[in-house]
Amino acid sequence: MCGIVGYVGPEQAAPILLEGLTRLEYRGYDSAGLAVRDGNNRVEVVKAKGRLKALKDKTNDGSALKGNTGIGHTRWATHGEPSENNAHPHISDDLNVVAVHNGIIENFTEIKEKLIKNRYSFYSETDTEAIVKLIDYYYKKYNIGPIDAIAKTMVRVRGSYAIAVMFKDLPGEIWVARKDSPMIIGVSDDATYVASDVPAILNHTRSVYYIGNLEMACLRAGEVHFYNLDGDEIGKELSTIEWDTEAAEKGGFEHFMMKEIHEQPKAVSDTMNAYVKDGSIDFEAAGLSSEKLKKVKRVYIAACGSAYHVGMTAQYIIESLARVPVRVELASEFRYRNPILEEDSLVIAISQSGETADTLAAIREAKENGVPTLGIVNVVGSSIAREADSVINTMAGPEIAVATTKAYSAQLIAMYLFAIKLAFENGKIDKERHDGLLAEMATLPSKISKVLEDKERIQWFTAKFSLAHDVFFIGRGMDYAICLEGSLKMKEISYIHSEAYAAGELKHGTISLVEDGTLVIGVLTQPELYEKTRSNLVEVKSRGAYLMGLTSAGNYGIEDTVDFTIYIPKTDPLFADSLAVVPLQLMGYYMSVGRGLDVDKPRNLAKSVTVE
Repeated sequence: MCGIVGYVGPEQAAPILLEGLTRLEYRGYDSAGLAVRDGNNRVEVVKAKGRLKALKDKTNDGSALKGNTGIGHTRWATHGEPSENNAHPHISDDLNVVAVHNGIIENFTEIKEKLIKNRYSFYSETDTEAIVKLIDYYYKKYNIGPIDAIAKTMVRVRGSYAIAVMFKDLPGEIWVARKDSPMIIGVSDDATYVASDVPAILNHTRSVYYIGNLEMACLRAGEVHFYNLDGDEIGKELSTIEWDTEAAEKGGFEHFMMKEIHEQPKAVSDTMNAYVKDGSIDFEAAGLSSEKLKKVKRVYIAACGSAYHVGMTAQYIIESLARVPVRVELASEFRYRNPILEEDSLVIAISQSGETADTLAAIREAKENGVPTLGIVNVVGSSIAREADSVINTMAGPEIAVATTKAYSAQLIAMYLFAIKLAFENGKIDKERHDGLLAEMATLPSKISKVLEDKERIQWFTAKFSLAHDVFFIGRGMDYAICLEGSLKMKEISYIHSEAYAAGELKHGTISLVEDGTLVIGVLTQPELYEKTRSNLVEVKSRGAYLMGLTSAGNYGIEDTVDFTIYIPKTDPLFADSLAVVPLQLMGYYMSVGRGLDVDKPRNLAKSVTVE
């Protein structure tokens, strides 16, 4: 959520900033702005409400703003309504300090009151304006340099932030700082960039630094200097982004989401191949040794959104294979309920971005309690990747659409591998079962491709319900877990009220919501639960529901019960979610397209939730 881009170098800054902001549109925003310093050391600020097109029109695609140093921002409103006045960048009263900020300042009201007493005035409703003017206050009051002014501000504020600042009397420099909000710094021979995420700068450089928590940096053309809170300069290791620039483009697809749905076979294959060597699962490079796994007696999984649904599926698989008790929790609840974390436990945090605020907090809660942590992330160098004791990196590549697809599938694969490895190391499955599971996993990419071949038929069916008001998903066991994900895909991009229910709970109130023509989707991939879920479908059909069944090939008797059937290839029931999720992703996509909505950037949502 929100996006920051900054540039210092020989080129005109504004077009580069606009290009970067365009590549961050997927993060969600409601307004945007630029601040560029010209050759006469004047800073010009331009802001616009709505889509980036409005800002591009105001600046003639950036050509109207002259200067080689600048910062840009796309805002997702937290404090203050979406408006040009509340948009970033924000300025001090005399333009001495100009800044953009991601995150939330929790004590901005008290900071604002302090500054008003010191004759500062405020023009916006944002928390960011307070932090900008606090930097200005310290800079002037103590006649100190930017390091001390920013450090004093960092100590004073409570909350999360990634901030990029320009000072009036420091031309050719951008100062940055972060706490709990993502930020990367890219360098080339003669230019330096700062951004919230990799796609913003991928066209210009692959060489990046990851600025740590409670650290600052000074960006000059082609160079970066890092500092800690004490003002001491610190060293950093340069990293290389391996993503192909084409991975952040649509590649001929109408939307990123459809492109990413089709990239799932590769994401699954790449993630599996990264950790399966010569027929064995090797997590040594992830920091997860066999000795560590043998000590695990219980598992806690903390995640949000779709990652939480991955955890729900993983719970069934880990308990089934490894016979280790698993508790899956929403990370936002985990961090506040004072969890009882027992010895010999492992806390697993799942996050595509590796920056999800609540999930990161869960990692920290576990570490404070002395419990080992494992991160499942898709972004190398992200906060969770840096702070977790062990890290399994998923190999999905950049995911641009807000609604996750390929990252979800890669997370499932990571959890399958973890479950198999845990079970094998603890002697709960033998070599034959271990090898059989890996062999079946190796077939998943081709089977996902097979499911994708049925997309036109799914599109035809979905078109019949594009005006639906309610859609219900029902299933049992792991089928219930995939219903949760299917329902989320439906509601988040089509804006249709959609709910997932454990099928056995229908008669405990839910069935009263079913009326003539209500679309009910039943997922039946687990053989031992097939007949029970089928009976539940009969119950809702008798109340007038229109039924769709999603089941494994061979269960052709389902056609006697439902009105429309989607079949997925046969696989081990433990892995069925990897196949069943694809038709549900396609249904959500086609429902959104049929309703004429913005598939990749649904309203009110952001790709990465980096604040509470």
